[in-house]
Amino acid sequence: MSTTDAGPGSFDQKIEVVVVPVSDVERAKEFYVRIGWRLDATPPWVVQLTPPGSGCSVQFGENLTPAAPGSATSYVVVSDIEAARRALVAAGVEVEEIYHIGPGGRAPGLDPERGTYRSRASFQDPDGNNWWLQEITTRLPGRVDPAPAAYTSVGELAAALRRAEAAHGEHEKRTGEPDADWPTWYATYMLAEQAGTEPPI
Repeated sequence: MSTTDAGPGSFDQKIEVVVVPVSDVERAKEFYVRIGWRLDATPPWVVQLTPPGSGCSVQFGENLTPAAPGSATSYVVVSDIEAARRALVAAGVEVEEIYHIGPGGRAPGLDPERGTYRSRASFQDPDGNNWWLQEITTRLPGRVDPAPAAYTSVGELAAALRRAEAAHGEHEKRTGEPDADWPTWYATYMLAEQAGTEPPI
């Protein structure tokens, strides 16, 4: 079968760029650079920035979208929402207090069990475009393609190692003895975490 006959699910479709509606291009660029997003090389009529570790970028510029400035809402996924919030506040960004989603709905503070997908906080760019910080440490089954694990930044890898270290400590408590082959245990745990499969115990 030729590629022209293939169904829409038979080839990769990767979201590369999301257009953000802004009223002042230079002001928006200054804001996103200040919070650590990489300024990419582009034609002069487009500004593109990419968050650290992200496979998707944002773009803005004159007449790129008919959407009203400030009308966008998107998610920024982080592995440690407390550290991410502290960094944004240090950069002069107003970030709401962290809250979590529980059985009764929204509640203040981190999720008590630090459950993945549950802890959130939001911030806005100068136009009011809203960004939801969401802490994700383990992907739900079926949310990750069966591909090799990859960590896209030092911070992301370090956070994964810390989670593996904590889980391995509980493992040694359960077994009552030190685990000499801890590197294999760490590796198994981290691969399972990325793939959304059952981690070792």
